[in-house]
Amino acid sequence: MSEIVPSGRSFLDPAKLLDRAGLTSGMQVGDFGVGGAAYFGIQASKTIGERGLVYAIDVFKPALSSALSKARLERCMNFKPVWSDLEIVGGARIVKDGSLDFGILVNVLHASKKQKDILQECTRMLKSGARMLIIEWAKGGEAFGPKREQIVPAARILDLCAQAGLAPFDQFEAGPYHYGIVVVKAG
Repeated sequence: MSEIVPSGRSFLDPAKLLDRAGLTSGMQVGDFGVGGAAYFGIQASKTIGERGLVYAIDVFKPALSSALSKARLERCMNFKPVWSDLEIVGGARIVKDGSLDFGILVNVLHASKKQKDILQECTRMLKSGARMLIIEWAKGGEAFGPKREQIVPAARILDLCAQAGLAPFDQFEAGPYHYGIVVVKAG
């Protein structure tokens, strides 16, 4: 049974969403902006098993520390924290160009003015043909979540993805307050 993860008062189901996006055993995964709760990174770690590896990337050291602690509590030994700013293309040097099978980008883009740079940095790390799951807020201005003006429409994200070399694969409602997009690295 998968755990439903609250984000504010909304709900996201990491297992269901990662499965829909195509995450499978043995993959090398980047959780871009893992956050302290690491819900998606930990679920990814369990899904890919001991032959796979999750690079848990975040700019905030306390978030990385919290994510690593939670991963250890869940006995996820294939979980590697990486301190890096996704707004700097080439910043996550520990993750080689074209080395990841799968990427996860959850609730990150609305919080940045450098969305194009973030998507370029994520694309840099993905292998040709690799998929990336993007989850973003569809609604704002509630008592939780971002302000309305911070919401990034799916069409804008798809445009930025195209500029970064990512082609659309799937688009769906990810929960009552979020949408999901799966993109594939061209080439």
